[in-house]
Amino acid sequence: MKICAERQKLLDCNGHALVTGGPGSGKTTIALKKALLCIQQGLLPGQSILFLSFSRAAVARVVEASRLQLDKDGRKLLNVQTFHSFFWELLKTHSYLLGTPRPIRILMPQDERVRNEGARGDKDEKKWAAWLKERERLFAEEGLVAFDLFAPKAAALLEESVLIRRLLAERFPVIIVDEAQDTGPDAWRCIELLAPLVRVICLADLEQQIFDHLPGIGPERIDAIKAALHPIEVELGSENMRSPGSEIADFGRDILSGKAKAGGYKGVSSLAFNRATPLGPTLRRALGLLKRAVRKDAERWPKTIAILVPSGIEAAKVSVGLNSGEKPVAHKLMFDEDEARLAARFAAFLLEPRDGIIEVKQVVEALMLLADVKRASGSNTTVKQLVAWATKCLAGTISAAGQVRALRIVLSALTTNAFSGNPANDWILVKQTLRASGDSLLIQVAQHLDYLVAFNRGKRISANLSTAWSATGTYLRARDALDSALTQDLILDGLDDPDGIQVMTVHKAKGKQFDGVLVLRRETHNGQTMVSNLVWRGDKTPYRRSRKILMVAVTRAKVHTLMVQQVWPGCPIMDAYNLQSAYDV
Repeated sequence: MKICAERQKLLDCNGHALVTGGPGSGKTTIALKKALLCIQQGLLPGQSILFLSFSRAAVARVVEASRLQLDKDGRKLLNVQTFHSFFWELLKTHSYLLGTPRPIRILMPQDERVRNEGARGDKDEKKWAAWLKERERLFAEEGLVAFDLFAPKAAALLEESVLIRRLLAERFPVIIVDEAQDTGPDAWRCIELLAPLVRVICLADLEQQIFDHLPGIGPERIDAIKAALHPIEVELGSENMRSPGSEIADFGRDILSGKAKAGGYKGVSSLAFNRATPLGPTLRRALGLLKRAVRKDAERWPKTIAILVPSGIEAAKVSVGLNSGEKPVAHKLMFDEDEARLAARFAAFLLEPRDGIIEVKQVVEALMLLADVKRASGSNTTVKQLVAWATKCLAGTISAAGQVRALRIVLSALTTNAFSGNPANDWILVKQTLRASGDSLLIQVAQHLDYLVAFNRGKRISANLSTAWSATGTYLRARDALDSALTQDLILDGLDDPDGIQVMTVHKAKGKQFDGVLVLRRETHNGQTMVSNLVWRGDKTPYRRSRKILMVAVTRAKVHTLMVQQVWPGCPIMDAYNLQSAYDV
């Protein structure tokens, strides 16, 4: 990296700093150089540089970048965490000062979904208000803390205790805040309270603020940073270090501004398709063209490809398309993990020891665990039916319904004697047994288990189950082993993104980067007519929010971005761009 005058300002700065710049402009790289400089200037024993970001994907990117900037000893003095991880460590140690019972425990997202029955603030205000009150009670009386309370409770701790602020400042004399534009009011309050005692370096790009639909997140955050810190300002502008030699960043900026270059953009191409064409063949053709484009530009085949869509429903449709045909395309779907984690808890229950006699209580427990899986998705009709069957069992009568019969067959098949002690093989046996049941709900549970394994969640689960088997020769308390693994993965680890093809929403792609990116434009219904799915509902001309989200999508690519676009209906954002055909790249 060339150290220009702006970057030198940060390296020379002895106080707070605000570094702004577009996607791929080198904000992380220069921040890591600053961290290295601080380390070289000397830290006291026990001190390190704290680097905070919101997503595990962003943390993984920082860790990867640090390997290029810092040697092994330097990396030991760089503490890279998500905000959630940082807040959890704080609450785990000091939450008793807020009057909560000890030890404090995490209310995992999937369990929160079960308890609040899928309530959402934008759907049922009365139900949501009741849940917010219950969530506070759980924290105060039971020591259960929901994820959304991490930041406000951490802020409350720092507000109350000067000593905790001093302890943190002594441990972390420099704090680097990644994606500072997306800090909510409580997360920012924590940084603001520590600022008088430490040096704060904020990295921000207001044009990538795509979470501004969430409460407390908006353009005013940059103004708040300036007002609170009076920082040295470093503007990196539109430099492109993520995809050098291409015009991908230029394309993203032009989407944002509404401009269009006549000659197209290097590293960006387009593939048109007809709505009558099945999605599967279209995606296969597009992926082949994208791989060849990456190979031509980078002189190697791509390791990572992302297919980006606006919504989770569309991501699921893409996954179905890729799985269609005689030869499915190997890929990994970034999904809503809450249902998958609850499905895994049901699978862990099936692993737990029991004899060959299926007792009523086991059927009841299995039905209630399945009800939890569906409760998280708000499937109230299915939940009521499962609970009704469980209630009938408790009254002494096991229902003759087909789903209950299928469940009893699964329970009988998966006795302790069926397992080998190899968690990977036994997990596969559970999935095979669920699929063989022929029951749609049990087959759906098996699919959720596939998702967990696809995203490397299986490694820690397997390790914990192995420990349980080694101790007892059974999977005793398998659900506890599973919950421990998933909690550790969610808070502390789980940073590795797999190679290959990933399917996800644009919002899940924030903070990630891929060799190639495929952005899919299709039709969607806005309640009145068919429109482009790249225009978000309620967004009006000049489509500022939609443009910002699309800009984030196209700039995730390091080598090539392919726009796969349905011929009809048109798109008021993309119609202005005359991109090179993917066949001509």
